[in-house]
Amino acid sequence: MPTITLPDGSERSFDSAITIADVAADIGPGLAQATLAGEIDGQAFDTSHLIENDCALRILTDRDPEGLDIIRHSTAHLLAQAVKQLFPEAQVTIGPVIDYGFYYDFAYERPFTPDDLKAIEKKMSELVKAKSPISRSVRSRDDAVAFFRDMGEEYKAEIIESIPADQKISLYTQDGFTDLCRGPHVPHTGRLKAFKLMKVAGAYWRGDSNNEMLQRIYGTAWANKKDLKAYIQRLEEAEKRDHRKIAKQLDLFHLQEEAPGMIFWHDAGLTIYREIEQYIRERLKQHDYIEVRTPQIVDRSLWEKSGHWSKFKDDMFTTGSEDHDYAVKPMNCPCHVQIFNHGLKSYRDLPLRMAEFGSCHRNEPSGTLHGLMRLRNFVQDDAHIFCTEDQIQDEVSAFIDLLFEVYADFGFTEILIKLSTRPENRVGSDEEWDKAEKALEVALDSKGLEWELQPGEGAFYGPKIEFSLKDCLERVWQCGTIQVDFSMPGRLDATYVAEDNSKHVPVMLHRAVLGSLERFIGILIEEHAGKLPLWLSPRHAVVLNITDSQAAYSTKVVKKLRHQGFRVESDLRNEKIGFKIREHTLQRVPYLLVVGDREMEEGVISVRARDGEDLGSMTPEAFADRMKTEIADRTK
Repeated sequence: MPTITLPDGSERSFDSAITIADVAADIGPGLAQATLAGEIDGQAFDTSHLIENDCALRILTDRDPEGLDIIRHSTAHLLAQAVKQLFPEAQVTIGPVIDYGFYYDFAYERPFTPDDLKAIEKKMSELVKAKSPISRSVRSRDDAVAFFRDMGEEYKAEIIESIPADQKISLYTQDGFTDLCRGPHVPHTGRLKAFKLMKVAGAYWRGDSNNEMLQRIYGTAWANKKDLKAYIQRLEEAEKRDHRKIAKQLDLFHLQEEAPGMIFWHDAGLTIYREIEQYIRERLKQHDYIEVRTPQIVDRSLWEKSGHWSKFKDDMFTTGSEDHDYAVKPMNCPCHVQIFNHGLKSYRDLPLRMAEFGSCHRNEPSGTLHGLMRLRNFVQDDAHIFCTEDQIQDEVSAFIDLLFEVYADFGFTEILIKLSTRPENRVGSDEEWDKAEKALEVALDSKGLEWELQPGEGAFYGPKIEFSLKDCLERVWQCGTIQVDFSMPGRLDATYVAEDNSKHVPVMLHRAVLGSLERFIGILIEEHAGKLPLWLSPRHAVVLNITDSQAAYSTKVVKKLRHQGFRVESDLRNEKIGFKIREHTLQRVPYLLVVGDREMEEGVISVRARDGEDLGSMTPEAFADRMKTEIADRTK
């Protein structure tokens, strides 16, 4: 006679064991139709799961993130079923949920074509109309291996063989198609109504380049067609905003094969880069950071001592000289400890906030490189704070203030926060971890911030907070972070003299606001579709003359504005004014300053905004004041 506690605290008692589906029906017919699965004491189960004991139950629908994940995973199985019906010789491998959708890897004798994808998607729609029930069964490991091997599914058999022999294997079946899966799944295929196959890509079996190349079919799935349509529209908009395309149009930077994953900055792009760097530098001064610069290449022995060599050596670029092995630095922290160690430090010197625009190199796989978003060489707005344990909370709190100030100035107001706590494999005492985790938690709560807990996701040396931005297309970009490190300072012999003259090891806080400057610039370009705020625009304005008779006056206006620090150019070409206005509008120049005979006689300029708004005539001095105000109000 189970008693079931619902999320609102109410209880329902039943005379005998009952399924999740029947509990939903008991609550109401509307909920029964919407139910996808149920969460019992925090664990998700199919609607057919039988509840025999008292428990807490949460019904999952497509309005819940977990419910949407169930839809997506069930759609991955639907894809595999359709592929098997159309291409019986294909072998299915793995098909997980990913952001906004799913994928499934297949082994097949020839590449899937765009026409194949259309046929597969059509077959999936037919299977949805059949509303086939999805049922779960359990087998022993060896029986499951034999089951899939008899079907010729060698990849599935290999997956199951890697599972301990004493574990039971759950299988899901829909209309004769059976797949390996933990579940849960939707009750029947009719619940999968909004999906689209996106593309095919190559993928090595189990991610190992020594294994066979498989074909990965990507898809997206949503609760309804309205959400699917909105997602497709966001993708189309994201394609228009692709920072690589805009960079080519605006002549910001380029990449080439001779330096994979490394940026050739052009003048306009470097202007953006320098503005951001200088802005961060000013903010750091306001928050009492010192700025340092450390070597690019450091002896291997330092990386071994810091612990990076054993964990990251495959991702590091190395070189040698005079029988010494060196590594190009993938991060700045060990070098910052060397500066801390240079000279005796006391408790009076703490906290010591040490910042560097550190150029780092990491040997990322070529297939993962993506414009500014994933590089082999990038610069971090990196800093490390050396402090006592008692100072952790205050320093974290001050960092959060800095981070939100910076994000607001760049126009980002929706920030997602996650707190990652101690992993199973870690260094340091439980007491240290308790203090560090509590300091991070209290710092977040004292700001009244909402945050999500990620148990076990901290670094091996300490907990961390991750800060992610949500852009105008609802994409999430993890940028800022602060991590508490009890390990590295001691490994690298960092100490300070305490008030009682004893030596102590400082705590080291690793922190970044923007993360990679290159990646953040890519985010900004796509957020603004290249129409950057005035303070970041490579050119603030362009002066356009109507005829040659205004050329001298146009040049005079340019010099006057440049003298006040504005980035202004002139376009004196013998072209029609409409042509020049269109060309510079496409270049996303914030202001176009048109000069004709009337403007020249009156000593004014006609100001036009890049969105086409006519701002009327004003003197160069008045326009300069307008730009000063707008630049001061960075978020405009």
